[in-house]
Amino acid sequence: MPIARTAIVSAMQEELAAVLALAGDLEVHEHAGRRFHRGELQGEPVVLVLCGIGKVAAATTATLLAERHGADRLVFTGVAGGLGEGVCIGDAVLATELVQHDMDARPLFPRYEVPLTGRSHFPACATLNAELAQATRTVLDRPAHWGDEAIALGVRTPRLHHGLVLSGDRFVSTREESAALRTALPAALAVEMEGAALAQVCHDLGLPFAVLRTISDRADDTAHLDFGRFIQAVAAQASAAIIDTWLKAAPRRRAVLRDGRR
Repeated sequence: MPIARTAIVSAMQEELAAVLALAGDLEVHEHAGRRFHRGELQGEPVVLVLCGIGKVAAATTATLLAERHGADRLVFTGVAGGLGEGVCIGDAVLATELVQHDMDARPLFPRYEVPLTGRSHFPACATLNAELAQATRTVLDRPAHWGDEAIALGVRTPRLHHGLVLSGDRFVSTREESAALRTALPAALAVEMEGAALAQVCHDLGLPFAVLRTISDRADDTAHLDFGRFIQAVAAQASAAIIDTWLKAAPRRRAVLRDGRR
């Protein structure tokens, strides 16, 4: 039986590299055009992988992690465009639920509903979200975490948000597109390209998951500016710091659970 592992899934190579830098020696298993890095991080069994971009890439990656690499929970990190009021560049968003904003099988099924599932909204794991929220607040509260380059890229006083995240197979980068999404799904905080597909696979397989996004832009006409620089200087560093902080707390959480059962 494979070791139960926490899967850390990154959308961009820069983000994966930042997390890999925290780990020691990892075994690399290549399959389906992906490199799965297996070993330990902060004493926890993990598998780290670059997902790729888009819903199919996310669904394929999630399935392989579960079926071939012993993943028993998945955490997806990446960037997103901000939609909700007050969701600013540099902020973190933890998805409480995810919707595919480009799913439309009308008139056979209601808009956004995934055919034959009876649902459009896929909820993330509340326990994982609570743990990651604590780690995220710890990281965001560190003044030294945000340097001059982050400030130059628009980061001021980053905050954590919880709520609806949208996914679709297009990069939303105009005011018109983002306004249309806000009108259609006014509760949405952010938009990206993978999370809801990973959520659907995890729902099918009964796996807990979380989707943590750093806001890189406001999903409007400025969305392409300095994107690569933001990934490297802000998003990758934030993701790595949050994952590291979260996994460091894992032994303490297990000890509390053990003590509580006595």
